[in-house]
Amino acid sequence: MIQTVTVGTDGSETADKAVQFAFDLAEKFGAKVVIASSYRPVSEDKVRRDQRDAPDDIQWSINPTQEVDSNLSAAADRARERGLETVTEAREGQPADVLCEIAEAYGSDVIVVGNRGMHRKVLGSVPNSVSHNAPCSVVIVKTT
Repeated sequence: MIQTVTVGTDGSETADKAVQFAFDLAEKFGAKVVIASSYRPVSEDKVRRDQRDAPDDIQWSINPTQEVDSNLSAAADRARERGLETVTEAREGQPADVLCEIAEAYGSDVIVVGNRGMHRKVLGSVPNSVSHNAPCSVVIVKTT
């Protein structure tokens, strides 16, 4: 039985195909969805510049994870519209590592990841790394 589905997103169109598949899977099994993303550190100088250049009423929202938070929030809203229980989490690090860590932390039964990068024989591609390091089953969705 599948109780928890973890899916990674970077907000891209191809990642969205994996997210939709994860939602379908969670809906079928009545499972919770963990929507995960990774980010890279942003320099304090860049954050300060962006805050300074932004209108006063939104300066508070400028932070190193602003784009990631926005992507996760949008995906979570779509999940809730479908009646799915959902949680989001972003962590600093490499996408494959972060996805596996989050899946393990939530006791996920399955990770859903897109195949983008699978056609290349490049060590370190996200789906390849996830498939070799996941703490649970992995579904690789054709997204390209």
